Amino acid sequence: MTAASLGASRRTLPEYDETLVWVVLALLAIGLVMVYSASIATAEGSKFTGFRPSYYLMRHSLFVCIGIAAGVAAFRIPVQTWQKLAPYLFLLGVVLLALVLVPGIGRAVNGSRRWLSLFVFNMQPSELMKLFAVLYAADYTVRKGAVKHTFRKAFLPMFAVMALVGALLLLEPDLGALVVICVIALGILWLGGFNIKVFAGLLFALPAALAALVIVSPYRMQRVVGFMDPWSDPFGKGYQLSHALIAFGRGEWLGVGLGASVEKLFYLPEAHTDFLLAVIAEELGFAGVCAVIVLFAALLVRAFAIGRQAAFLDRQYAALTAQGIAVWLGVQAIINIGVNMGVLPTKGLTLPFLSFGGSGVVVNCLAVAVLLRIDWESRRMMRGLSI
Repeated sequence: MTAASLGASRRTLPEYDETLVWVVLALLAIGLVMVYSASIATAEGSKFTGFRPSYYLMRHSLFVCIGIAAGVAAFRIPVQTWQKLAPYLFLLGVVLLALVLVPGIGRAVNGSRRWLSLFVFNMQPSELMKLFAVLYAADYTVRKGAVKHTFRKAFLPMFAVMALVGALLLLEPDLGALVVICVIALGILWLGGFNIKVFAGLLFALPAALAALVIVSPYRMQRVVGFMDPWSDPFGKGYQLSHALIAFGRGEWLGVGLGASVEKLFYLPEAHTDFLLAVIAEELGFAGVCAVIVLFAALLVRAFAIGRQAAFLDRQYAALTAQGIAVWLGVQAIINIGVNMGVLPTKGLTLPFLSFGGSGVVVNCLAVAVLLRIDWESRRMMRGLSI
Protein backbone atom coordinates (compact mmCIF):
# COMPACT_ATOMS: atom_id res chain seq x y z
CA MET A 1 0.00 0.00 0.00
CA THR A 2 1.37 3.40 -0.96
CA ALA A 3 1.68 6.29 1.46
CA ALA A 4 -1.07 8.16 -0.41
CA SER A 5 -3.52 5.25 -0.23
CA LEU A 6 -2.67 4.66 3.45
CA GLY A 7 -3.37 8.31 4.19
CA ALA A 8 -6.65 8.13 2.27
CA SER A 9 -7.75 5.02 4.20
CA ARG A 10 -6.99 6.78 7.47
CA ARG A 11 -9.03 9.80 6.43
CA THR A 12 -12.02 7.62 5.48
CA LEU A 13 -11.87 5.54 8.66
CA PRO A 14 -15.20 5.99 10.54
CA GLU A 15 -15.15 7.86 13.85
CA TYR A 16 -16.45 4.82 15.76
CA ASP A 17 -17.30 1.14 15.33
CA GLU A 18 -20.67 1.38 13.60
CA THR A 19 -21.13 -2.40 13.53
CA LEU A 20 -20.80 -2.62 17.31
CA VAL A 21 -23.36 0.15 17.82
CA TRP A 22 -25.92 -1.47 15.51
CA VAL A 23 -25.44 -4.89 17.11
CA VAL A 24 -26.02 -3.49 20.60
CA LEU A 25 -29.06 -1.48 19.45
CA ALA A 26 -30.48 -4.64 17.85
CA LEU A 27 -30.03 -6.60 21.08
CA LEU A 28 -31.67 -3.82 23.12
CA ALA A 29 -34.58 -3.63 20.67
CA ILE A 30 -35.14 -7.38 20.76
CA GLY A 31 -34.96 -7.21 24.54
CA LEU A 32 -37.67 -4.52 24.70
CA VAL A 33 -40.05 -6.50 22.49
CA MET A 34 -39.47 -9.84 24.20
CA VAL A 35 -39.55 -8.48 27.77
CA TYR A 36 -42.98 -7.03 27.00
CA SER A 37 -44.15 -10.27 25.41
CA ALA A 38 -42.79 -12.42 28.24
CA SER A 39 -44.07 -10.23 31.09
CA ILE A 40 -47.49 -9.06 29.93
CA ALA A 41 -49.43 -11.91 31.57
CA THR A 42 -47.43 -11.68 34.82
CA ALA A 43 -47.88 -7.91 35.01
CA GLU A 44 -51.58 -8.08 34.22
CA GLY A 45 -52.20 -10.62 36.96
CA SER A 46 -50.07 -9.11 39.73
CA LYS A 47 -51.23 -6.72 42.44
CA PHE A 48 -47.59 -5.54 42.75
CA THR A 49 -47.73 -4.05 39.23
CA GLY A 50 -51.18 -2.57 39.70
CA PHE A 51 -52.51 -5.06 37.13
CA ARG A 52 -50.93 -2.97 34.35
CA PRO A 53 -49.90 -5.13 31.35
CA SER A 54 -47.17 -2.66 30.28
CA TYR A 55 -45.58 -2.32 33.74
CA TYR A 56 -42.36 -4.22 32.95
CA LEU A 57 -42.16 -2.72 29.45
CA MET A 58 -42.26 0.82 30.81
CA ARG A 59 -39.66 0.11 33.48
CA HIS A 60 -37.39 -1.73 31.05
CA SER A 61 -37.71 1.13 28.53
CA LEU A 62 -36.72 3.57 31.29
CA PHE A 63 -33.67 1.45 32.17
CA VAL A 64 -32.62 1.27 28.52
CA CYS A 65 -32.89 5.08 28.22
CA ILE A 66 -30.89 5.53 31.43
CA GLY A 67 -28.31 3.04 30.16
CA ILE A 68 -27.91 4.84 26.84
CA ALA A 69 -27.64 8.23 28.58
CA ALA A 70 -25.08 6.84 31.05
CA GLY A 71 -23.19 5.28 28.14
CA VAL A 72 -23.02 8.61 26.29
CA ALA A 73 -21.64 10.24 29.45
CA ALA A 74 -19.15 7.41 30.05
CA PHE A 75 -17.93 7.63 26.45
CA ARG A 76 -16.58 11.11 27.20
CA ILE A 77 -14.26 9.75 29.91
CA PRO A 78 -10.74 9.00 28.59
CA VAL A 79 -9.44 5.44 29.00
CA GLN A 80 -6.50 6.81 31.01
CA THR A 81 -8.99 8.21 33.54
CA TRP A 82 -10.72 4.83 33.81
CA GLN A 83 -7.32 3.30 34.58
CA LYS A 84 -6.62 5.83 37.34
CA LEU A 85 -10.06 5.29 38.86
CA ALA A 86 -9.99 1.47 38.58
CA PRO A 87 -8.71 0.68 42.13
CA TYR A 88 -11.14 3.16 43.71
CA LEU A 89 -14.09 1.86 41.69
CA PHE A 90 -13.21 -1.68 42.72
CA LEU A 91 -13.08 -0.60 46.37
CA LEU A 92 -16.47 1.09 45.93
CA GLY A 93 -17.83 -2.18 44.54
CA VAL A 94 -16.58 -4.09 47.60
CA VAL A 95 -18.24 -1.53 49.92
CA LEU A 96 -21.54 -1.85 48.03
CA LEU A 97 -21.37 -5.66 48.23
CA ALA A 98 -20.86 -5.36 52.00
CA LEU A 99 -23.76 -2.89 52.37
CA VAL A 100 -26.10 -5.38 50.71
CA LEU A 101 -25.58 -7.69 53.69
CA VAL A 102 -26.46 -5.04 56.31
CA PRO A 103 -30.01 -5.52 57.66
CA GLY A 104 -32.20 -2.54 56.86
CA ILE A 105 -30.00 -1.48 53.93
CA GLY A 106 -29.84 -4.56 51.72
CA ARG A 107 -33.09 -5.87 50.23
CA ALA A 108 -33.90 -9.57 50.09
CA VAL A 109 -35.91 -11.10 47.22
CA ASN A 110 -36.66 -14.82 46.92
CA GLY A 111 -34.28 -15.62 49.76
CA SER A 112 -31.28 -13.78 48.27
CA ARG A 113 -29.97 -10.45 49.58
CA ARG A 114 -28.54 -8.88 46.41
CA TRP A 115 -30.14 -5.46 46.10
CA LEU A 116 -29.81 -1.96 47.54
CA SER A 117 -33.05 0.02 47.62
CA LEU A 118 -32.84 3.41 45.91
CA PHE A 119 -36.56 4.07 46.55
CA VAL A 120 -37.46 4.44 42.85
CA PHE A 121 -35.71 1.18 41.88
CA ASN A 122 -33.28 -1.38 43.29
CA MET A 123 -29.58 -1.50 42.43
CA GLN A 124 -27.70 -4.78 42.22
CA PRO A 125 -24.04 -4.14 43.21
CA SER A 126 -22.85 -7.47 41.76
CA GLU A 127 -23.66 -6.13 38.26
CA LEU A 128 -21.51 -3.05 38.85
CA MET A 129 -18.80 -5.29 40.28
CA LYS A 130 -18.46 -7.11 36.95
CA LEU A 131 -17.46 -3.89 35.19
CA PHE A 132 -15.27 -2.79 38.10
CA ALA A 133 -13.56 -6.21 38.06
CA VAL A 134 -12.69 -5.75 34.38
CA LEU A 135 -11.23 -2.29 34.95
CA TYR A 136 -9.30 -3.35 38.06
CA ALA A 137 -7.95 -6.65 36.67
CA ALA A 138 -6.69 -4.88 33.54
CA ASP A 139 -4.95 -2.21 35.64
CA TYR A 140 -3.52 -4.87 38.00
CA THR A 141 -2.14 -6.88 35.08
CA VAL A 142 -0.42 -3.82 33.62
CA ARG A 143 1.06 -2.82 36.99
CA LYS A 144 2.34 -6.33 37.70
CA GLY A 145 3.89 -6.76 34.25
CA ALA A 146 7.45 -6.83 35.59
CA VAL A 147 6.70 -9.66 38.07
CA LYS A 148 3.97 -11.52 36.19
CA HIS A 149 5.90 -14.80 36.29
CA THR A 150 6.19 -14.72 40.10
CA PHE A 151 3.45 -16.60 41.93
CA ARG A 152 3.78 -14.76 45.24
CA LYS A 153 4.01 -11.21 43.88
CA ALA A 154 1.76 -11.52 40.86
CA PHE A 155 -1.00 -13.98 41.65
CA LEU A 156 -1.46 -14.07 45.44
CA PRO A 157 -2.55 -10.40 45.82
CA MET A 158 -5.23 -10.85 43.14
CA PHE A 159 -6.28 -14.15 44.73
CA ALA A 160 -6.73 -12.43 48.11
CA VAL A 161 -8.85 -9.67 46.58
CA MET A 162 -11.00 -12.14 44.64
CA ALA A 163 -11.41 -14.27 47.78
CA LEU A 164 -12.84 -11.24 49.60
CA VAL A 165 -15.26 -10.50 46.75
CA GLY A 166 -16.16 -14.19 46.54
CA ALA A 167 -16.95 -14.36 50.26
CA LEU A 168 -19.27 -11.36 50.01
CA LEU A 169 -21.05 -12.80 46.96
CA LEU A 170 -21.50 -16.20 48.61
CA LEU A 171 -23.10 -14.53 51.63
CA GLU A 172 -25.81 -13.01 49.39
CA PRO A 173 -25.72 -15.76 47.89
CA ASP A 174 -24.88 -15.16 44.20
CA LEU A 175 -22.78 -18.00 42.82
CA GLY A 176 -23.48 -17.00 39.23
CA ALA A 177 -21.94 -13.53 39.64
CA LEU A 178 -18.99 -15.09 41.47
CA VAL A 179 -18.31 -17.46 38.57
CA VAL A 180 -18.46 -14.60 36.04
CA ILE A 181 -16.17 -12.32 38.07
CA CYS A 182 -13.63 -15.11 38.61
CA VAL A 183 -13.61 -15.89 34.89
CA ILE A 184 -13.13 -12.16 34.14
CA ALA A 185 -10.13 -11.91 36.48
CA LEU A 186 -8.51 -15.15 35.30
CA GLY A 187 -9.18 -14.36 31.65
CA ILE A 188 -7.50 -10.96 31.87
CA LEU A 189 -4.52 -12.40 33.77
CA TRP A 190 -4.19 -15.08 31.08
CA LEU A 191 -4.42 -12.53 28.25
CA GLY A 192 -1.86 -10.40 30.09
CA GLY A 193 0.70 -13.21 29.87
CA PHE A 194 0.81 -14.42 33.48
CA ASN A 195 2.68 -17.64 34.29
CA ILE A 196 1.00 -20.65 32.69
CA LYS A 197 1.93 -22.83 35.69
CA VAL A 198 -0.48 -20.80 37.84
CA PHE A 199 -3.36 -21.51 35.49
CA ALA A 200 -2.45 -25.19 35.27
CA GLY A 201 -2.93 -25.42 39.03
CA LEU A 202 -6.18 -23.48 38.87
CA LEU A 203 -7.61 -25.95 36.35
CA PHE A 204 -7.64 -28.47 39.21
CA ALA A 205 -8.33 -26.15 42.15
CA LEU A 206 -11.31 -24.19 40.80
CA PRO A 207 -13.51 -27.18 39.84
CA ALA A 208 -12.80 -28.69 43.25
CA ALA A 209 -13.78 -25.44 44.98
CA LEU A 210 -17.02 -25.16 42.96
CA ALA A 211 -17.85 -28.79 43.71
CA ALA A 212 -17.33 -28.13 47.44
CA LEU A 213 -19.65 -25.09 47.29
CA VAL A 214 -22.34 -27.24 45.67
CA ILE A 215 -21.95 -30.12 48.13
CA VAL A 216 -22.17 -27.96 51.27
CA SER A 217 -25.24 -26.05 50.03
CA PRO A 218 -28.51 -28.05 49.87
CA TYR A 219 -30.26 -25.68 47.46
CA ARG A 220 -27.30 -25.73 45.03
CA MET A 221 -27.25 -29.52 45.22
CA GLN A 222 -30.97 -29.57 44.39
CA ARG A 223 -30.31 -27.42 41.33
CA VAL A 224 -27.61 -29.80 40.11
CA VAL A 225 -29.83 -32.84 40.70
CA GLY A 226 -32.71 -31.11 38.89
CA PHE A 227 -30.37 -30.26 36.02
CA MET A 228 -29.15 -33.84 35.65
CA ASP A 229 -32.70 -35.23 35.30
CA PRO A 230 -35.42 -32.55 35.30
CA TRP A 231 -38.12 -35.03 34.32
CA SER A 232 -37.63 -37.10 37.49
CA ASP A 233 -39.26 -34.29 39.48
CA PRO A 234 -40.91 -31.94 36.94
CA PHE A 235 -43.02 -30.22 39.62
CA GLY A 236 -40.15 -29.76 42.06
CA LYS A 237 -36.38 -29.59 41.46
CA GLY A 238 -36.74 -29.81 37.69
CA TYR A 239 -39.66 -27.39 37.32
CA GLN A 240 -37.83 -24.45 35.73
CA LEU A 241 -35.73 -26.51 33.36
CA SER A 242 -38.57 -28.80 32.29
CA HIS A 243 -40.76 -25.85 31.30
CA ALA A 244 -37.83 -24.15 29.53
CA LEU A 245 -37.29 -27.31 27.49
CA ILE A 246 -41.02 -27.50 26.72
CA ALA A 247 -40.81 -23.91 25.42
CA PHE A 248 -37.89 -24.83 23.17
CA GLY A 249 -39.73 -27.88 21.91
CA ARG A 250 -42.91 -25.94 21.10
CA GLY A 251 -40.98 -23.31 19.14
CA GLU A 252 -39.57 -25.73 16.55
CA TRP A 253 -38.10 -23.92 13.52
CA LEU A 254 -39.99 -20.60 13.30
CA GLY A 255 -41.89 -20.44 16.59
CA VAL A 256 -45.56 -20.24 17.48
CA GLY A 257 -45.65 -16.50 16.78
CA LEU A 258 -44.80 -13.33 18.68
CA GLY A 259 -46.98 -13.08 21.79
CA ALA A 260 -48.36 -16.61 21.45
CA SER A 261 -46.20 -18.32 24.08
CA VAL A 262 -48.04 -20.61 26.49
CA GLU A 263 -45.12 -21.18 28.89
CA LYS A 264 -45.00 -17.50 29.87
CA LEU A 265 -48.57 -17.79 31.22
CA PHE A 266 -47.44 -18.48 34.80
CA TYR A 267 -45.78 -21.81 33.88
CA LEU A 268 -42.18 -20.69 33.30
CA PRO A 269 -40.74 -18.83 36.32
CA GLU A 270 -38.70 -15.68 35.67
CA ALA A 271 -39.83 -15.66 32.03
CA HIS A 272 -38.84 -12.01 31.50
CA THR A 273 -35.47 -12.28 33.29
CA ASP A 274 -33.41 -15.48 33.57
CA PHE A 275 -35.49 -17.53 31.11
CA LEU A 276 -36.22 -14.90 28.47
CA LEU A 277 -34.42 -16.98 25.83
CA ALA A 278 -36.91 -19.83 26.38
CA VAL A 279 -39.76 -17.44 25.49
CA ILE A 280 -37.79 -16.29 22.43
CA ALA A 281 -37.35 -19.95 21.44
CA GLU A 282 -41.07 -20.66 21.83
CA GLU A 283 -42.32 -17.57 20.00
CA LEU A 284 -39.58 -17.10 17.37
CA GLY A 285 -38.27 -20.65 17.18
CA PHE A 286 -34.85 -21.88 16.15
CA ALA A 287 -34.51 -18.87 13.81
CA GLY A 288 -35.00 -16.41 16.69
CA VAL A 289 -32.50 -18.17 18.95
CA CYS A 290 -29.94 -18.28 16.13
CA ALA A 291 -30.42 -14.55 15.49
CA VAL A 292 -29.67 -13.79 19.15
CA ILE A 293 -26.59 -16.03 19.15
CA VAL A 294 -25.31 -14.46 15.90
CA LEU A 295 -25.70 -10.96 17.40
CA PHE A 296 -23.74 -11.97 20.49
CA ALA A 297 -21.06 -13.56 18.30
CA ALA A 298 -20.77 -10.31 16.29
CA LEU A 299 -20.50 -8.34 19.54
CA LEU A 300 -17.66 -10.53 20.81
CA VAL A 301 -15.83 -10.42 17.47
CA ARG A 302 -15.93 -6.63 17.45
CA ALA A 303 -14.87 -6.39 21.12
CA PHE A 304 -11.85 -8.66 20.60
CA ALA A 305 -11.00 -6.79 17.39
CA ILE A 306 -11.02 -3.50 19.32
CA GLY A 307 -8.74 -5.08 21.92
CA ARG A 308 -6.38 -6.39 19.26
CA GLN A 309 -6.18 -2.97 17.59
CA ALA A 310 -5.37 -1.34 20.93
CA ALA A 311 -2.65 -3.94 21.57
CA PHE A 312 -1.20 -3.22 18.10
CA LEU A 313 -0.95 0.44 19.13
CA ASP A 314 0.80 -0.59 22.38
CA ARG A 315 -2.17 0.42 24.52
CA GLN A 316 -1.98 -2.51 26.92
CA TYR A 317 -4.54 -1.37 29.48
CA ALA A 318 -7.08 -0.48 26.80
CA ALA A 319 -6.50 -3.82 25.06
CA LEU A 320 -6.99 -5.86 28.24
CA THR A 321 -10.08 -3.86 29.19
CA ALA A 322 -11.71 -4.45 25.79
CA GLN A 323 -10.87 -8.15 25.89
CA GLY A 324 -12.06 -8.38 29.51
CA ILE A 325 -15.43 -6.89 28.54
CA ALA A 326 -15.65 -9.44 25.74
CA VAL A 327 -14.90 -12.28 28.18
CA TRP A 328 -17.49 -10.98 30.65
CA LEU A 329 -20.36 -10.53 28.18
CA GLY A 330 -19.47 -13.72 26.32
CA VAL A 331 -19.29 -15.93 29.42
CA GLN A 332 -22.50 -14.51 30.91
CA ALA A 333 -24.36 -14.97 27.63
CA ILE A 334 -23.06 -18.54 27.25
CA ILE A 335 -24.10 -19.42 30.81
CA ASN A 336 -27.60 -17.98 30.38
CA ILE A 337 -28.09 -19.68 27.01
CA GLY A 338 -26.74 -22.94 28.43
CA VAL A 339 -29.10 -22.75 31.43
CA ASN A 340 -32.11 -22.12 29.17
CA MET A 341 -31.17 -25.06 26.95
CA GLY A 342 -30.49 -27.42 29.85
CA VAL A 343 -26.76 -27.62 29.17
CA LEU A 344 -25.81 -25.95 32.49
CA PRO A 345 -27.41 -25.88 35.96
CA THR A 346 -29.59 -22.89 36.86
CA LYS A 347 -27.35 -19.96 37.88
CA GLY A 348 -29.65 -16.94 38.14
CA LEU A 349 -27.77 -14.93 35.50
CA THR A 350 -29.61 -12.69 33.06
CA LEU A 351 -29.00 -12.47 29.31
CA PRO A 352 -26.97 -9.27 28.67
CA PHE A 353 -28.87 -6.41 26.97
CA LEU A 354 -32.07 -8.48 26.65
CA SER A 355 -33.35 -9.61 30.06
CA PHE A 356 -35.35 -7.34 32.33
CA GLY A 357 -33.22 -5.80 35.06
CA GLY A 358 -32.22 -2.18 35.55
CA SER A 359 -28.72 -2.64 36.95
CA GLY A 360 -27.75 -5.20 34.32
CA VAL A 361 -28.95 -3.16 31.33
CA VAL A 362 -27.33 0.07 32.56
CA VAL A 363 -23.98 -1.62 33.33
CA ASN A 364 -24.01 -3.42 29.97
CA CYS A 365 -24.46 -0.05 28.23
CA LEU A 366 -21.60 1.41 30.27
CA ALA A 367 -19.37 -1.48 29.19
CA VAL A 368 -20.17 -0.82 25.53
CA ALA A 369 -19.42 2.88 26.04
CA VAL A 370 -15.97 1.98 27.38
CA LEU A 371 -15.43 -0.28 24.37
CA LEU A 372 -16.43 2.50 21.98
CA ARG A 373 -14.11 4.94 23.78
CA ILE A 374 -11.19 2.52 23.41
CA ASP A 375 -11.99 2.13 19.72
CA TRP A 376 -12.42 5.88 19.22
CA GLU A 377 -9.04 6.64 20.81
CA SER A 378 -7.35 3.95 18.72
CA ARG A 379 -8.82 5.40 15.52
CA ARG A 380 -7.64 8.87 16.53
CA MET A 381 -4.13 7.53 17.08
CA MET A 382 -4.19 5.85 13.67
CA ARG A 383 -5.06 9.18 12.10
CA GLY A 384 -2.24 10.82 14.04
CA LEU A 385 -4.66 13.07 15.93
CA SER A 386 -4.52 13.98 19.61
CA ILE A 387 -7.00 12.28 21.94
